[in-house]
Amino acid sequence: MPNPIAHFEIIGKDGDKTKQFFADLFGWSIDSSNPMSYGLVDPGSTADGRGIAGGIAGAMEGTDGYVTVYVEVPDVEASLAQAEQLGGSRLFGPETIMEGVTIGLFTEPEGKTIGVLQAPASS
Repeated sequence: MPNPIAHFEIIGKDGDKTKQFFADLFGWSIDSSNPMSYGLVDPGSTADGRGIAGGIAGAMEGTDGYVTVYVEVPDVEASLAQAEQLGGSRLFGPETIMEGVTIGLFTEPEGKTIGVLQAPASS
């Protein structure tokens, strides 16, 4: 499949409670040992390695939580521009969030939020 879903994100009003809920419900190992306390879920930590990587965290103050998926694309700006041409609306980006990783968010014509992600090329 071209442009696979590469990442999911679950953001709750209370990040710690949200992380604990999904850890308890699904047995996910969530690593929040980073400066932003962004909980990383790695499918490589499962016995069969199935699934996609994701993140669980708290929402910015005053905002609601959300769930979205990120589709891997070769060019975030081009994908956001194409989404706009097709009737979507850009919400955010492109923004480089760490070395080699750029993201953007848009809503599709019915208002659902979708993310796009450009990762570093594998060697």
